[in-house]
Amino acid sequence: MIDVKKHFLVPECEIISEKEKEELFKKYGKSLKRYPKIFSTDPLVRAIGAKVGDIIKIYRKEPHLKKTKTIYYRVVVEAK
Repeated sequence: MIDVKKHFLVPECEIISEKEKEELFKKYGKSLKRYPKIFSTDPLVRAIGAKVGDIIKIYRKEPHLKKTKTIYYRVVVEAK
């Protein structure tokens, strides 16, 4: 099986802790419907072991800035 996390086009990511989740909710609101989504069938979601309802923190490198990373959040949802 291929480890998708090692591919150069796949950004670094992690499942956030409950503490980070609470801080995120304080800053942006508690409704998970407001956050961008990622399907539970996504290969990256499967590779890191995320479950429906988890929030994933994604670090993307900025192409025009060598050392800068931007953080994005995605909520894992059930694929229909």
